[in-house]
Amino acid sequence: MATYVEILKREFPHIDIEVFDYITGVLASGGADFEDGEELFDAVGGVLQGSSSDNKNEDDVRDICFQMFDTLNLTSTGKSHHQVKLDAPVQLSQLSSATPDMLAEQDVQGIWMVKRGQNTTVDAKKLGKAEAKLKAKHERRNEKDSLKPSTPLVLEEASASQASNKKDTRVDASGKNRSYDIRIENFDVSFGERSLLQGAELSLATGRRYGLIGRNGLGKTTLLKMLANRSLRVPAHISILHVEQEVAGDETEALNSVLESDTVREGLLAEEKQLNARIASGSAEGTESVRLTEVYAKLEEIEADKAPARAAIILSGLGFSPKMQKQTTKEFSGGWRMRLALARALFARPDLLLLDEPTNMLDVRAILWLETYLQTWSKTILVVSHDRNFLNAVVTDIVHLHSQRLESYRGNYENFVKTKEDRLKNQHREYEAQVQYREHIQVFIDRFRYNANRAAQVQSKLKLLERLPPLKPLEKEIEVTLRFPDNFEKLSPPILQLDEVEFYYNPELTLFQGLNVSADLESRICIVGENGAGKTTVLKLLMGELTPVKGMRHSHRNLKIGYFSQHHVDQLDLNVCSIELLLNKFPGRNEEEYRHQLGGYGITGELATRPVASLSGGQKSRVAFAQMTMPCPNFYILDEPTNHLDMETIEALAKSLNKYKGGVVLVSHDERLIRMVCHELWVCEHGKVRRIEGGFDEYRDILQEQFRKEGYL
Repeated sequence: MATYVEILKREFPHIDIEVFDYITGVLASGGADFEDGEELFDAVGGVLQGSSSDNKNEDDVRDICFQMFDTLNLTSTGKSHHQVKLDAPVQLSQLSSATPDMLAEQDVQGIWMVKRGQNTTVDAKKLGKAEAKLKAKHERRNEKDSLKPSTPLVLEEASASQASNKKDTRVDASGKNRSYDIRIENFDVSFGERSLLQGAELSLATGRRYGLIGRNGLGKTTLLKMLANRSLRVPAHISILHVEQEVAGDETEALNSVLESDTVREGLLAEEKQLNARIASGSAEGTESVRLTEVYAKLEEIEADKAPARAAIILSGLGFSPKMQKQTTKEFSGGWRMRLALARALFARPDLLLLDEPTNMLDVRAILWLETYLQTWSKTILVVSHDRNFLNAVVTDIVHLHSQRLESYRGNYENFVKTKEDRLKNQHREYEAQVQYREHIQVFIDRFRYNANRAAQVQSKLKLLERLPPLKPLEKEIEVTLRFPDNFEKLSPPILQLDEVEFYYNPELTLFQGLNVSADLESRICIVGENGAGKTTVLKLLMGELTPVKGMRHSHRNLKIGYFSQHHVDQLDLNVCSIELLLNKFPGRNEEEYRHQLGGYGITGELATRPVASLSGGQKSRVAFAQMTMPCPNFYILDEPTNHLDMETIEALAKSLNKYKGGVVLVSHDERLIRMVCHELWVCEHGKVRRIEGGFDEYRDILQEQFRKEGYL
């Protein structure tokens, strides 16, 4: 491969000697600091374009910068050894402070001390700007490095307070309260200094399934945590299970881990074993046999003998094969351990089950199974979910969190939308009637204010106005909008394709063979399949992050991909605010530009200056969108983009993708997003990717048929 020096000479045969020395010096001394070709272009592209006598446009210069960056990459990884060698060791720190005379005596020439030729063609202003930009970049990087060992960020904590009811407290203390209904009145929830709920009320009737909905960042997850740790008073005899953390990895088999979650059954089995041992040893005192009979009766009552089969059905429904059920918990990834935590909760059957975005960790197949399973749940569920179809299938009631209060609605999500619209219409009519009534009174007052004969009536009308309740304007939630800029030139096909690709991580286990897929700027493709089938691997092959073992990846030379990872939060610097995040990633712009970019994704005002770590999951996703779209890609690859987003933002995401003029390939389990956006459905299974003509409906029918055959339904 040609070195960056050779590329410069080849592409710019008439380059000014000063520009040549400047660029080669920058690459030789600081090339390893560039994260990608775009950064290299930002540093030297303007100087190159300004000094070019070959009429090269910006795209040509960008391509050349990317070529030079590739040679730097090879140098840093040891695959190439093209290096600029000096005749003798030179201390750069000494050179930078040396005078020209000193340098001349040592016969050493610094790249920053080159004398300008008389007939130079370089633009001095552009050169100065490029040097200043590079200097600023190094200063920012040094400043960032100096901050790394600093004290870890201390986040605010959530808290809850509740007006005590002496009667309820006495009943609970006496142990006479056997009701499994939950009613929490007049309570507040705050996060640090921010009030999330004020004077709120929550009623949960036993046997009902509630969907807790509301915009990102309003406190849904915090409310679940307050209930789980009993910061809000829930009767002591009601068992609560909050599926929040993944199962710890140890030597316990997956199936046994689920069985152990039923502490009543485990306790009875342990007691049975202990009683039998005492009876067999002859040390029993006579009461053991009576107690053993009671234990057997209780085990029969809770159908303990059917427990292994019930646990296996739950695990199978959530995607655990018979082989996986025998694996130890430490062998599973975090995503599968979260599924295991969900399986344990379903098996334990608590009186109050708290679920926070349970579909985030599941593929479409597992979501359909969970919907069916929860429809027969006999106890109380409170679930936070952004999945509209899941809520329609599962919940019997909706609890809407907004304006620091909770409002309850009977029915599923579709019924909530209709009822809410009707309420808003009625409120609007009532508001208009009140406005007209006030105006009518005010007209009378204004007309007869100075009429002595009507003075008593005017005074009466004035008192009537004063007695009327204050007129409150209708509360309207701000509509969510997302901006996906598409000010780029249309690219002629082929844009992106994989031809006869074979790929594996382990030579003994081929993941894909004969993979043939293609996409263009009109593509709206969704990839579905079970977890572990290779969906994310397909995305990385399309992006070029993974290299095929066999076959070829073809992409347009001007293709610019924006990638949203399902683990996007892991890629964000949580210790800075959103503005600083964009500043560090895309330096050289003013604060207003960063605020405008974040504002396009709902991160406005003080939200933009808060540490990213303090934002909700959905708000972090919006920050990741703002970061992804800032370079204006012409193709998006999105891996589970709806995780943590509220329903309004998912709707806005779908509308924005439909307006976007570039190509889109996404992996998603959100049925509504798939139906709104995608024209093609690729199913990833058994080492192949196949296109389904009937779209999502056909895929759903295939899964339902599998459930029936396997006996999960």
